[in-house]
Amino acid sequence: MTPILFLIFACNDSKTSSIDTGSVVSDASDTEDTDVTDTDTDTDETDTEDTDSDTEDTDTGEDPAPSQKIRFVALGDGGEGNETQYAVADAMLQVCTAKTDLELTGCEFALYLGDNFYDVGVDSVTDPQFQEKFELPYQNIDFPFYVTLGNHDAGGWGSGFELYKTEHQVDYTNYSDKWTMPNEFYSFEAGHVSFFALDTNSLMWDPWFSSGDDQKDWIDGAIGSALGDWKIGFGHHPYISNGQHGNAGAYEGIDFVDWAIADVPLGIAVEEFMNDHICGQVDVYISGHDHNRQWLEPSCGTEFIVSGAAAKTTELMARGNPTLFEDADDAGFLWVEIEDNCFTGEFYDQNATLQFTHQLCK
Repeated sequence: MTPILFLIFACNDSKTSSIDTGSVVSDASDTEDTDVTDTDTDTDETDTEDTDSDTEDTDTGEDPAPSQKIRFVALGDGGEGNETQYAVADAMLQVCTAKTDLELTGCEFALYLGDNFYDVGVDSVTDPQFQEKFELPYQNIDFPFYVTLGNHDAGGWGSGFELYKTEHQVDYTNYSDKWTMPNEFYSFEAGHVSFFALDTNSLMWDPWFSSGDDQKDWIDGAIGSALGDWKIGFGHHPYISNGQHGNAGAYEGIDFVDWAIADVPLGIAVEEFMNDHICGQVDVYISGHDHNRQWLEPSCGTEFIVSGAAAKTTELMARGNPTLFEDADDAGFLWVEIEDNCFTGEFYDQNATLQFTHQLCK
């Protein structure tokens, strides 16, 4: 860990009501008897009005539309190649296997949330760390990993200023059946959900060693043109967190730093990006960076989840962010199912034990 950087139900079911007024059949020949010699005052009106609600058949004979559903896992800060990373991978495989049914596989893909290689990233596409810290720990898992970049992936022992190193992780997409990172930032569609992968480390250094303009221009267009009913952002750095790194704009709990690029360790550029492009624009943002698991109460119109315990844990701090769940004792991961208008998340530990579940609907 580097010292300086570093989805109760609320378903709103809106449906259009259809009122079947039926039809009225009036038989005029029975309503009035004109025979003057007949004094029959029979007022039987059973034939005068047919209120049978079956006069209009609304049964189309079609089966209801099948539900839209996807399932995935999210975990970050896994780049250790240690026993804990292997244990979390095994637990993930157990849960994904158990969740598989006749309808859908238990996990279709993973969101991999950065700090993929401790401590200084990789030096080439043939760097043995790709095998030691990714391919081997996840060798029994056969679904793709959509990968983001963390500060350690850009070297500098976590300061993340060696931005040239990240191109090796982009290029490795061409060498792996599992690793997927087509660009430093990118989007993809899965069923009725749109995903947006951020390069938050690059944002950390904006405008000092990198320009965030490209990513800013991209995210607005990507979100604006997204087809999904749900929009999920994911990246390494959190917007809000009770971990050691804390909230964007106040990372590490530092109130001031008396040097030229003080906003870098504080994550001020990340905070600004989130305020301008993520808050209220995506439904859920999932991050790592802090090595624990948290489901924070919604802020600025978006749900924020931290899942950075893929290989190790670090303590929580009293930072005052209200949470639905937080844990720093166990490594683990987040499992998600998005079915129609409901997002269900479950936190599991490294023993595949369910520790928390929560659902949000819209």
